[in-house]
Amino acid sequence: MDTLWTVVNVVVMLILIGLLIWMQKKHVSFTKRVFTGLALGIIFGFILQWAFGTQSEVISKSTDWFSLVGSGYVGLLQMVVIPLIMVSIISAIMNLKGRQNLGKMSGSIIAVLLITVAIAASVSIVTSLSFNLKAIEIQAGDREQAQGQKLEEKVGDVKDKSIPQQVLEFIPTNPFADMTGARRSSTLAVVIFSAFIGVAVLGIDRKKPEQAATFRKMVEAVYAVVLRIVTLVLRLTPYGILALITKTTATTNIDEILKLAKFVGASYVALIVMFIIHLILITLFGFNPIQYVRKVFPTLVFAFTSRSSAATIPLNVETQTKKLGVSEGIANLSATFGATIGQNGCAGIYPAMLAVMIAPTVGIDPTSWDFIIKLILIVTISSFGVAGVGGGATFASLIVLSTMNLPVALAGLLISVEPLIDMGRTALNVNDSITAGLISSKILKENDQDTFNNNHVELDSAHA
Repeated sequence: MDTLWTVVNVVVMLILIGLLIWMQKKHVSFTKRVFTGLALGIIFGFILQWAFGTQSEVISKSTDWFSLVGSGYVGLLQMVVIPLIMVSIISAIMNLKGRQNLGKMSGSIIAVLLITVAIAASVSIVTSLSFNLKAIEIQAGDREQAQGQKLEEKVGDVKDKSIPQQVLEFIPTNPFADMTGARRSSTLAVVIFSAFIGVAVLGIDRKKPEQAATFRKMVEAVYAVVLRIVTLVLRLTPYGILALITKTTATTNIDEILKLAKFVGASYVALIVMFIIHLILITLFGFNPIQYVRKVFPTLVFAFTSRSSAATIPLNVETQTKKLGVSEGIANLSATFGATIGQNGCAGIYPAMLAVMIAPTVGIDPTSWDFIIKLILIVTISSFGVAGVGGGATFASLIVLSTMNLPVALAGLLISVEPLIDMGRTALNVNDSITAGLISSKILKENDQDTFNNNHVELDSAHA
């Protein structure tokens, strides 16, 4: 009987995918198809949960088949991330008029990311104190205790490395290994390696112009091919979101969420407040926040459902360049840096909230200024190199909690609601990287205001 219901569920999913394909053939806009996929996924997921329960064999088998579309789509995006980063950054730097511009671009983007992550930590502290969050109020079951033990085992690796040693990991000692994602800092290492190649081309322009011209043509050809691959993959976004949100909705345990409703509520209050701060910042730099939200929302929806900042990089870059008028160089740098540096959700709000919750268990007053200032500084510094995939927040929390001499095992108490909170955190991470790119483009006067104001721009993926 389970097999029969699994087949029925898969057939329903195929019908929903067929509906989205029909919408595409009718030339329905990309944004509307994304939201349709999101809505259908939520409805279908709740129906599955109501009919079979979150832990049933039918749900397990059905979502396993759904993953062919959802996880397959995320995998295809991850496939193009490294090639896109490399050719985009090399191309952007090669076309710079002066090397100093690269420093300005990088410095401006990183500055915005670090300033906002410090603000995010502050918002998280205020929110945690306002909700009176305390780790001792959360009861630990077998699953939570097991997660706590795993975190204690992991923290040894974090403590063994000082902050300078962690910074040294950004150096691409083996760039080919980093292209395979061998380390947590691989994405940032690829950025650094690509930047060196771009700067090297600028250097041989004068000494060996023929070789430089040959290399430029090669990069331009590869760049065109990679962009076409990205376009083809992005066309699958509505289907990927449909499958991803269906699985998430069907497997989310409502009872567990209700037990930790106070923490979930506080987390999303902090995330929403920080998102509003992002809008205030872009408004101060002369951009219409309503226009901004309308244009970035499909990208944030994908980040929300996929829970991967790294996988969102191609869509992030496309949104900045095609919809917001950000130059390609700044868009690629901000999307890439934002996936590994200064993540407002994973490296800012989450670790700070855990620290405030856990501090009273060891006799520390979380309202003391010494604790608050120290926490904000540690969160900001440790926000370098947080992996832009699921689990990055846990890694950031290990660094912060161990540095603050707080028991990391208590972070395992939240495992049951981790996926739900992680969706919001990832969306905020991606929005922060877009905000950094948009603000930097304004500061460096590399923004096309007409593109930002254009109400009829669709991503290439919508009509490719």
